[in-house]
Amino acid sequence: MRQYKDFWSVTSDALDYTLEVYGVQDNKLREDLLNAYLQLSTFPEIPSALKELKKRGYSVSILSNGNPFMLKSAVKSSGLEPVMDNIMSVDQVKIYKPDLRVYQIAVDTLKLKEYQILFMSTNPWDAVGAANFGFKVVWVNRSGAKPERLGVQPDAVIKTMTELPDLLP
Repeated sequence: MRQYKDFWSVTSDALDYTLEVYGVQDNKLREDLLNAYLQLSTFPEIPSALKELKKRGYSVSILSNGNPFMLKSAVKSSGLEPVMDNIMSVDQVKIYKPDLRVYQIAVDTLKLKEYQILFMSTNPWDAVGAANFGFKVVWVNRSGAKPERLGVQPDAVIKTMTELPDLLP
């Protein structure tokens, strides 16, 4: 609708709407749920997979629809700060993925060409958007979902991040 609201605002609004629909009036519950969003845990293999990438000399970054505050909080609470080189947010361009302007943030920040960036996502729509932009893409398909039918596919599909190092040179 060309009316950007950052992801924290969207998340808060969605929670408020849901609480209202179900007739829940509990400010403590609302606060607890929002705070939980800032401390999301990773899948168990993520820290070791990212450490392996760093050990091999790769840069590790996040490009997310989340806002910087949310992303920094999640990275800190998950203990991933030591392996994270960049945290990039759609807030820079005020539009959400899969808009191509979002993927351009990574090109500009990392000072690389599209084909030099390996992009990973668990979201099939995001994997397809990144592939359409020109990134090399690995879709982490944990659930065994069917691929999107959007005319482009990721370069590889894995079930967990433990499979990723085997794909890399």
